[in-house]
Amino acid sequence: MSGIGEGQRGRSLGRSAPLLGVLLVLLAGWFGWSAVQQWRQEANGQALEEARDQAVQGLQEAAAGQLKQLQQQLKNERVQQALQAGDAAAAALAVRESWTGVEQADVLTADLANAYADPAAFGYARLALLEAALAEGKPSLRVVRDGGGNRLGLAAPVQLGSLGPAVLYVRQPLLRLTSPLDQVSAPSTGFLGLRQGAHDLVAQGDSSLAESAEALARPVTGTPLRLVAAVPNVEPGPLGLGSLASAIVALLLAFIAVLLVVGRGRLPKTLPLPRRAAVAEADHGPTLSESLQMAPPPVAEASTTESAPPPPPPVPAEELAAGIFRAYDIRGVVGSQLTPKTAALIGQAIGTVALEQGLREVVIGRDGRLSGPELAAGLAEGLRRAGCAVIDIGLAPTPLVYYAAFHLRTGTCVAVTGSHNPPEYNGFKVVIGGETLSGDAITDLYQRIVEGRLVQAAEPGDYQQRDVSADYIQRIADDVQLDRPLKVVADAGNGVAGALAPQLLEAIGAEVIPLYCDVDGTFPNHHPDPSEPANLEDLVQTVKRFGADLGVAFDGDGDRLGVVTGEGRIIYADRLLMLFAADVLMRNPGAMVIYDVKCTGKLSDHVLRNGGSPLMWKTGHSLMKAKMRETDAELAGEMSGHFFFKERWFGFDDGLYAAARLLEILAQREETPDEVLGELPEMVATPELKVPVADGTPHALVAMLVAAAQSPDNPYVGGRLSTIDGLRVDFPDGWGLVRASNTTPVLVLRFEGNDEAALERIQALFRSQLQPVLGDTPLGF
Repeated sequence: MSGIGEGQRGRSLGRSAPLLGVLLVLLAGWFGWSAVQQWRQEANGQALEEARDQAVQGLQEAAAGQLKQLQQQLKNERVQQALQAGDAAAAALAVRESWTGVEQADVLTADLANAYADPAAFGYARLALLEAALAEGKPSLRVVRDGGGNRLGLAAPVQLGSLGPAVLYVRQPLLRLTSPLDQVSAPSTGFLGLRQGAHDLVAQGDSSLAESAEALARPVTGTPLRLVAAVPNVEPGPLGLGSLASAIVALLLAFIAVLLVVGRGRLPKTLPLPRRAAVAEADHGPTLSESLQMAPPPVAEASTTESAPPPPPPVPAEELAAGIFRAYDIRGVVGSQLTPKTAALIGQAIGTVALEQGLREVVIGRDGRLSGPELAAGLAEGLRRAGCAVIDIGLAPTPLVYYAAFHLRTGTCVAVTGSHNPPEYNGFKVVIGGETLSGDAITDLYQRIVEGRLVQAAEPGDYQQRDVSADYIQRIADDVQLDRPLKVVADAGNGVAGALAPQLLEAIGAEVIPLYCDVDGTFPNHHPDPSEPANLEDLVQTVKRFGADLGVAFDGDGDRLGVVTGEGRIIYADRLLMLFAADVLMRNPGAMVIYDVKCTGKLSDHVLRNGGSPLMWKTGHSLMKAKMRETDAELAGEMSGHFFFKERWFGFDDGLYAAARLLEILAQREETPDEVLGELPEMVATPELKVPVADGTPHALVAMLVAAAQSPDNPYVGGRLSTIDGLRVDFPDGWGLVRASNTTPVLVLRFEGNDEAALERIQALFRSQLQPVLGDTPLGF
């Protein structure tokens, strides 16, 4: 029986062998077809990379050739004669006539005034080309939008006789650069493109692959261009096998099929399967943009002439008050801590740091304090000693100084201001290369002075005076216009904002009633600090007297904003930030909104409900700006009234611009400003409470309170501790905060609760911890 069974199974297998053989042949064909397709795709990829490399070499040679011809033109005798004579038109004509095929040539003065008068019409790419040539001091090349289309632009710095530095601009047909691309051919299934920034100038192949073309990009050396390339992803074979593995499986399956047919069903006992081929990792090197970001900034060469005077000797530490170099600015008492001599040393230190970053031009401005002119003069002297060129915009709110650094393209500025401090104070807010100095960067200025590490130029830097206030007002008025007129009382507290606030608010369409807008450094009416409710009493009365829609108040240097409604209610800055956040998030869903530790606990929920990403951070204007750069936030604000708009503005704190944006939002609504502002979530809260303590002790006192809160005997049971800036404890029904001020010797406290009972409970808890530390010092709550 067993013999019969085995014979039947053999005959059955023999009968099914042809059918199984056909199935194996089909599978072999499938694997084989996949292997061929993968080989074709891999061959196309290799062909594309070869075409890319050939094109890159050709483009580099073409670019180098054009730059070489430009340099030869600069040596042309006729061109040189025209430049030496200061005749820009004759120099440009000489270039056009001696360089065959040139479409246009121009010589522009280094200030590029005509270009910046209407940069959009002039062309941003062309402007960037000219700025690059001037900044690098050598010929430069890029593709520009000119003459109705894309062209090859070349530029080189020149000296235009007695008129001084200038730049030669030459426009060529784009074909002068891109002709090497016509000599290569990308596979039709791939993509090859010449890209500048995010724009493809010339492209071949399948344009649907353009978005993924950066992976195979190669820079065109000596230019801001790169050649990008892409091929479709190589589709893996059955079971995810590569081309070689698929081919091996196909051969094995075919071999087995033959055995089945020839050997009539005699199968091998085991079938070895190939391992899956390893996929090589792509070489994802840095893109051109990333490489440029990693490159160090150009460093100005120090003068080595024998005529250069020696640097100043170190200043004894006891002659320079270390305490004026604070967390996010420099500030002290005039006469005892700050003098014109001190200002000059600080200016020289700032100039030294700026020069190390390749920055020579520095904007300075001052608020309305009586000590401002002499300190600004000392600052300018020190900057010029270092070799910096000073642009003095005179009496100006701090935001106008910041704006001037953008508008005049210096990126560096110093505002001489005491902000909201008493009249006897003054100080400096410093921006170098677009970054506001804080922390160690400010301490470094002190160390440079006491160690004598200051640059002393052979010749003092230039000095000029400029007025940019009209440009500032026009820039804001071009962006903000009210949908309906609003009557506004503007209280500058005799601070420097009074010089601009009425004109600015009228320019955007408001009816303005000025209050204490005459600049007086003695602040005769009230202290210019809108975060203190007592300083807003006159504004409240004036708003009611004139039936105004709103009252706005500014601090001493105009970078902070306070608001009261027509009914006289104070709207604290954290609630204003809610309104600003909702407006910004409508146009920027998901954007980051930063607020400081003193802001309401309702703010985070409000930002989330409006589709944003809230982030609590440390108090301090420079710390906020640094965090904005780090997180790419669109908006930030502090309880003290600093508002930082990156959306539609420049990201610095500006009370005047914030007032314009507030009026814009309110004018868009049909409800009254009181009704709009009344809709914002509100809790029972205190204003900022300031407890004076001995100078130099605030941070140590807060450290003691933090240590107690983090001990096993934590008195704040049920609360969530935050120690990013002082001690903040959040409870389900409210929160409390104590932190050290970085500007004055005080402890800053604030409390908030869902109701009066919660507020009192939280205050009592903090009071029980503070009183033993502060002794008989009145807490004010």
